[in-house]
Amino acid sequence: MAYSSYHKAICTELENLALNDKVIFMGQQTASEDMYRSLVNIPINRRIEMPLAEELQIGISIGLAMQGFFPVSIIQRMDFLLRAADQIVNHLNLIEELSRGIFSPKILIRTTIGSTSPLNCGKQHSQDFTEGFRKLVSFPIFKVETVEQVKLAYQFARESKTSVMIIEDQNLYYV
Repeated sequence: MAYSSYHKAICTELENLALNDKVIFMGQQTASEDMYRSLVNIPINRRIEMPLAEELQIGISIGLAMQGFFPVSIIQRMDFLLRAADQIVNHLNLIEELSRGIFSPKILIRTTIGSTSPLNCGKQHSQDFTEGFRKLVSFPIFKVETVEQVKLAYQFARESKTSVMIIEDQNLYYV
């Protein structure tokens, strides 16, 4: 099965992000399996392999952002973003206000809605909580469903001063 233009656009945008020396990619399978083959052209020394500990991962991402890095925190499936909800909603979303502007961490949360075809990931791996997170945070959330939306969302993430969440659809990865 071949990758689609949608998947290729994601890969290209991630490579564009990597042009910034402050960008770090972190998550499960970022070093070992390239996260759905989307990080193949990202230098291995810019990828941090994480354990299955999503809350920890977002917490580390926030800390790195407070030190001037731009973490791309990859949560493989949106279902597991719930494990990091406390860090996202009560920390990342509020830290600028709580610190009276001293800290304004910028991270990119990249996640996916699991596929139903060609492989059905099952109910637990294909849930969509986009609207719930849109109600819980004030930073932009993009659910990308076309090549053009992919390009615009990742460009926004590169140029934005705030954190951003990008939600991809694994059903669109393959032709």
